[in-house]
Amino acid sequence: MNYPFGHVLVTGGAGFIGSQLLLRLLPLSQRMTVIDDCSTSRPENVPVSERLTFIQASYVDDRLLERVLPDVTHIYHIACKNLVLSAQHMDDDFHVNLYGGYLLLGKAKELCGRLQRFVYTSTASIYGNAAVLPTPEGCYETTTPYAASKFSMEHYCQVYHRMYRMPIAVLRLSNVYGPGQLTTNPYCGVVAKFFESADREAAFNIFGDGTQTRDYTYIGDAVEALLSAGMHPDAIGRLFNVGTGVETSVNRLAEMVAETCGVAHPEFAYQPKRTVDTIYRRCLDATLLRRTLGWEPQVGLTEGLRLTNRWRKGGSVPHENFSRND
Repeated sequence: MNYPFGHVLVTGGAGFIGSQLLLRLLPLSQRMTVIDDCSTSRPENVPVSERLTFIQASYVDDRLLERVLPDVTHIYHIACKNLVLSAQHMDDDFHVNLYGGYLLLGKAKELCGRLQRFVYTSTASIYGNAAVLPTPEGCYETTTPYAASKFSMEHYCQVYHRMYRMPIAVLRLSNVYGPGQLTTNPYCGVVAKFFESADREAAFNIFGDGTQTRDYTYIGDAVEALLSAGMHPDAIGRLFNVGTGVETSVNRLAEMVAETCGVAHPEFAYQPKRTVDTIYRRCLDATLLRRTLGWEPQVGLTEGLRLTNRWRKGGSVPHENFSRND
């Protein structure tokens, strides 16, 4: 069989985004290696295949990388400390998100003689409270350790591309949600937490007044963007937003989840803002990704919540595209 991907390394492959990417990459890849320490994820999230090797360990390990990397053709670097943990443990954030990424870049340059693509997943958090909405790639406002480490890693990606011509692409993801996002991870996204509240017939916990907005991106659309960045020749050396361009307040999100679950009179429990709750509005301009790679978000929030709920109830989620119906 002629596989479009050779030996693919995915760091953070047991997490939400990583595990869903694995499901799409596995039939397209000759061989896969997954590295994840499972500090906030579960080993059972990784699919079982004779063509996939799972290593439960931190990727920030010289000897491990030296053993894995020599015949790797594609790298998807997803592993990181998340937003909440980064604020609580800034040293760990620096070690995993920035030093680890820098180490991976250096080892890939040294050892990956057949490297075709290095895809780095960054974050919309680097925009802070952007003055321009929808926000293009040229803006930034660093307000959290997480944003600082991810943004700094972006710069090292640019350095390695420009100095050594490494085939690197960077994607800034915005509030990804959908099937595969589990509340067993205490740091999961708000969509999964709202579904859990609906199941328990409990109040929806909202930090702040709920008027803050986010650009919620369906996991299937995010994965398609990652695949395109790993294959399309015009992705090399570029940085792209991945978002829908649609703002939704947290209050409205809670209402939509309640509607999806048939909760007639949802209760909202407003909590004080956390240290990490520094961003009021978020909405990304993904025009560059559309024009360069031909990517379009296919699943709107209404449909995405319906698909997520169906998955949570044990139903299958088809892979065909869906039209936006918000």
